[in-house]
Amino acid sequence: MADKDDDINIDKDTGKKDSPLRRLLGTIWNTRYTSDVKEDQELLVQRTFRELVIYVLFLIFVCIIAFGMSSTNMYYYTKVMMDLFLEVKSPEGISFRTISSVDDFWKFAKGPLLNSLYWEKWYNNEPLPASTFGYIYYENKLLGVPRLRQLRVSTNSCTVNEEFETFITDCYAMYSKDDEDTSDFGRAAQEPNETAWKYQSQDTLKGFMYWGKIHLYSGGGYIKDLHINKETSNQIINQLIDKLWIQRGARAVFISFTVYNANINLFCVITLLVEFPATGGAIPSWTFHTVKLIRYVTTFDMFILGCEVVFVIFVLYYIIEEIMEISFTGYRYFLDFWNILDVVLLFVAIVCITFNVYRSLTIMSKLQELLSNPLQYAPFENIGFWEVRFNNAVAITVFIAWVKVFKYISFNKTMTQLSTTLSRCAKDLLGFFIMFFIVFLAFTQLGFLLFGTQVNDFSTFMNSFFTLFRIILGDFDFHQLEQANRILGPIFFMLFVFFVFFVLINMFLAIINDTYSEVKSDMAKQTDQFIMSDYIRQGYQRIWSKLGGKKDNKMEGYEKILSGELSGKAVHFEDWKKELKKSGYNEEEIEEVFAKYDIDGDRVLDPVEQAKMLEELQKITAMMDASKQKEGAHAFDEVNEEDSDEEKAGHPGGGGDNVGMDDFMALTRRVDRMETTLKGMINNIDAVLVNLVHKVQR
Repeated sequence: MADKDDDINIDKDTGKKDSPLRRLLGTIWNTRYTSDVKEDQELLVQRTFRELVIYVLFLIFVCIIAFGMSSTNMYYYTKVMMDLFLEVKSPEGISFRTISSVDDFWKFAKGPLLNSLYWEKWYNNEPLPASTFGYIYYENKLLGVPRLRQLRVSTNSCTVNEEFETFITDCYAMYSKDDEDTSDFGRAAQEPNETAWKYQSQDTLKGFMYWGKIHLYSGGGYIKDLHINKETSNQIINQLIDKLWIQRGARAVFISFTVYNANINLFCVITLLVEFPATGGAIPSWTFHTVKLIRYVTTFDMFILGCEVVFVIFVLYYIIEEIMEISFTGYRYFLDFWNILDVVLLFVAIVCITFNVYRSLTIMSKLQELLSNPLQYAPFENIGFWEVRFNNAVAITVFIAWVKVFKYISFNKTMTQLSTTLSRCAKDLLGFFIMFFIVFLAFTQLGFLLFGTQVNDFSTFMNSFFTLFRIILGDFDFHQLEQANRILGPIFFMLFVFFVFFVLINMFLAIINDTYSEVKSDMAKQTDQFIMSDYIRQGYQRIWSKLGGKKDNKMEGYEKILSGELSGKAVHFEDWKKELKKSGYNEEEIEEVFAKYDIDGDRVLDPVEQAKMLEELQKITAMMDASKQKEGAHAFDEVNEEDSDEEKAGHPGGGGDNVGMDDFMALTRRVDRMETTLKGMINNIDAVLVNLVHKVQR
């Protein structure tokens, strides 16, 4: 709902109304930043509540889309595939997890790999029909054929020390893009058409960079595709073994393939990597990307599509809103943390929308290409990788969207305690973190240098860094440190626990606790302003009244107390609060009215103060009744009445010597709020002075 005095609707410099388009924008995108509401807390809450309602709808659609993209089937599908390809052992007891040499790799490839890829018999050894070949676990279709890809480094890619040149003639460095071998090797001359011996670039293979445990590998290399038939694939592997496909200089071998389960409409893009470091041996690693590449199949998927369309509309709505807010506030817009969060949220949302369109177009072309030639390799690694990144972006979007809710609910003392505490202690925390990380990084480097050659948790600088964080949380293995160095291990552990855990962590907690106590004490002395709950309650009362419910007249409640049993008697604040709470009034309203008429500040209403209060309440009641008769059935709420008054004052002929009832009521409410604030301050000062006098007298 647009208010009549919005900056969007009226040019205050010229006094002229804006164009119809600008008024339309002001009606739809009417926020706290596109109009001047700083001086009117009630109007500010109204605008914030309007934004909150719209944002809650946006959040609902975000959550529906996010949870509609995933299911528990993804976890079980991934687990089934991992158990099959990682845990199944060969007759020699070799599984993919336990590969430690080239010989182990070939034993795995000939046994567990082929047996897991090709299911050609039922469990009772009865052969499967030819139409069902290519299914793993009888349910998961193997798309295309699996591919083996090798990366090598060039001969003499490293330098041999002069003293060993007579003994060592060849040197193969650790893998790097600069040292990667791109020339033909092995039997390339005898088999010129064999791809296993010829290098192909990343662009040719349509591959992408892959991050292993040791290095980041390119998407090119020497490839060999297997067959859809188990026997033929076994022959291919035997040929590679006999012709020594993996030699010195081999640094990584990839096994890549994709399976699809039509029952749950999920793809599983699988990459098994065995790295052969320059130290010798083999290090296995793997990725299983379970993704939903074909999005819109079932009725529920169509519902998700509809939600995505609404999500796009919301994103466009918020883009226009942010542009308008930036145009109104300028660079000051970016000084607010919540505004920066809005921009980040919109950016991530746009990235998700763009990738969703790209994925839908790409997957269809890849499937059509695969169907035209089912014997070729299906390159789904790239799109599978980016689909996982897309899911991560959606998860970040949902997280930011939920955090942003705090932007709209921080309108009372309880909600602002956390933000105020963090803002007040920010400087102290900055100094603390500088000191903390100096000490922490010193221990990190010490642990890496002392134990990096023997303890896996300290084998790299990053491992050492995260291991020390785990020690802070109580997750550590003291015996590993002691075994690595019986003297320095225990000393390192005790020093770290003492300085970091007992000293620095407790300093951090002390800073937070002290600041929180100060904030809580300061806020206890403050009087709550008009808050969101007040606005919601007023709206409820108006709706209830229009539906024929009982009219909630606050003035009648006050008059009832002053004219009842407590009439003519001194009314203590506790009795006043007890009686009014029975009638449904909140503590803010009770405190506000009591403080206004408690002139001497003794927390007691004497008969004189009661008489004055009763007289004024009766006058206000009479004026409110007259105002309601004048307004009729189409009266606006109090905020719109105030805005209407201000608009009249801004137009020629709108003012005059006569003061209308609406003007008087608006002014009365504002004066009351000012008086209440001043009364609270005066009462606090009086209380402090009384305490000081008592202490001096003692």
